[in-house]
Amino acid sequence: MIKLHDEEESGGEPVRGLPQALPEGEQLLWQGSPGTLAFAIHAFHIRFVMAYFVIATGWRLANLDSTGATGLEMSRVAINSGIGAAVGLGLLVLIAWAMARATVYTITSKRVVLRYGVAIRKYVNLPFDQIASADMRRYGKDKGDIVLAMTQTGGLGYLKLWPHVRPMRINAPQPMLRSLTGAETVARILANAMIAHAPNRVTVTPAAPARQAVNAPSGLTARAT
Repeated sequence: MIKLHDEEESGGEPVRGLPQALPEGEQLLWQGSPGTLAFAIHAFHIRFVMAYFVIATGWRLANLDSTGATGLEMSRVAINSGIGAAVGLGLLVLIAWAMARATVYTITSKRVVLRYGVAIRKYVNLPFDQIASADMRRYGKDKGDIVLAMTQTGGLGYLKLWPHVRPMRINAPQPMLRSLTGAETVARILANAMIAHAPNRVTVTPAAPARQAVNAPSGLTARAT
């Protein structure tokens, strides 16, 4: 069943990324973590933060220029804004690095497990029987996310899962394996594991190419019926 618990409840990690040792008959198929830069871009949206600083600085410099400010004054404003932007973006990247380093995604022959949390480790157990679909969303050459739509949430809330959750799906949160390197390979491992676990209720289809539909996922889609 779907379950969320923390490190204190688990008593440590007998296996990296897992709160308990694997039961007999269950196999570890894959483990990985988010890429720091992709995590910072897609989870913390550092590009939008950078754009905000650029627009705000440009607006302020335009206002100063219209009031007849000197070049020295405008340079000081630009430098101060640049320092503020560098500090802010640096903090976001540092947080993204710490969170990515603390995260371990695990695929076994029966479930997906998310381990995350910098101060207190959290573990989310997602059995294949509770996964309605798994969609891969690619960006770049080999980066991507895997979105898991669940048949039930098991009491998991959006804030409990963030940032390992599909954005804006607050009422029905969908866990995500975010910013994976080699995402298509991981998606195939997951799809094959789901098929092996329940061959009569899982189908795998290629997703529509992104050029044919706006915001369409690019990769594999595994659905349980």
